[in-house]
Amino acid sequence: MAFTEINSKMIQATVMPGQRLFSQRGAMLAYKGDVSFTPNIQGGQGGVMSMIGRRVANEATPLMTVEGSGTVMFGHGGHHIQIINLTGDTLYVEADRLLAFEGTLQQGTMFMGSQGGVMGMVRGQVTGQGLFTTTLQGQGSVAVMAHGGVFEVPITPGRPVHVDPQAYVAHHGDVRNKLSTALGWRDMVGRGSGEAFQLELSGNGTVYVQASEEKL
Repeated sequence: MAFTEINSKMIQATVMPGQRLFSQRGAMLAYKGDVSFTPNIQGGQGGVMSMIGRRVANEATPLMTVEGSGTVMFGHGGHHIQIINLTGDTLYVEADRLLAFEGTLQQGTMFMGSQGGVMGMVRGQVTGQGLFTTTLQGQGSVAVMAHGGVFEVPITPGRPVHVDPQAYVAHHGDVRNKLSTALGWRDMVGRGSGEAFQLELSGNGTVYVQASEEKL
């Protein structure tokens, strides 16, 4: 595993010759050794088409390539950091939540409508989250950011999980998502502006939820 936790808001990455990491620009806090940082204009391992997808959705997050030999400490904005280890599956994560990930992972872009249909498109319009979501697939580690920390909620067949879209961070597994509406406590206490929206995830996997409704 490339990443180790220093505390809840800082991680350390081991960089080795012949390997590379990708991180959000400006996330490097300190480093030791012979390490280089290069702006990445192709959106990580996903190439040009991945970058174009995020540009169309106005969801591009500038990345830098980290190479060499040494250790690097990462953190950003005082946000809490969660390390997620992938073993061949795909992680779906909001682009601005990505702090760093190993170069062994293949990066791509998924149009949310392909999972949630029209409601997936509505989700992007209503919540302010992009219509495109970043995907990371393969063997490797990912560091994601959140307000107030992250907790994992298992998704099991026949037991869908409902998440406030503003609290959603990422998910992986054989999971389907759709947007549903319901009259909730927000409307009753005046925080809402009409309908309350919930992101319903069903299938078999895990969803990562932040302990806040604040956007990064």
